[in-house]
Amino acid sequence: MSNLQQTIEAHAQKFALALVDALRSASLDELASVTGGLTAAAPSRAARSEKTNGATTAAPKVTKKVSKKAGRLGRRSPDDIAKTLDQIVAVVAKHAEGLRAEQIKAALNLDTREMPRPLAEGLKSGVLKKSGQKRATVYTAGAAKKRK
Repeated sequence: MSNLQQTIEAHAQKFALALVDALRSASLDELASVTGGLTAAAPSRAARSEKTNGATTAAPKVTKKVSKKAGRLGRRSPDDIAKTLDQIVAVVAKHAEGLRAEQIKAALNLDTREMPRPLAEGLKSGVLKKSGQKRATVYTAGAAKKRK
């Protein structure tokens, strides 16, 4: 390493240490006035430790909202799919004009991932009919009885 580079690194290290010492010795009010005040963000670690006078406390309880869409949908038996299809047929039969998949999902409080298989089975067996394409697809009750 060259002499110039060593000198620059030594001065930079001294400056960094002096800056850290100055920040540690400053009060929270001084820091707030220099930085433009505290924001409405969560309290910092320094503010939290000042309130407790350095005593250690238990970490605040954080409740993590677990999305019901997290992860993969559990494996369903043919009976589960048949029950869901029966529910779908019952709801669609009440509406002569038919329902879109989103409306069926909302009426039965189903997850989006639960819908495709029962709808496909219903169309295949003839208990459901569809008209339209993609999101405009409307499902109506079919005439055929479901095969078991």
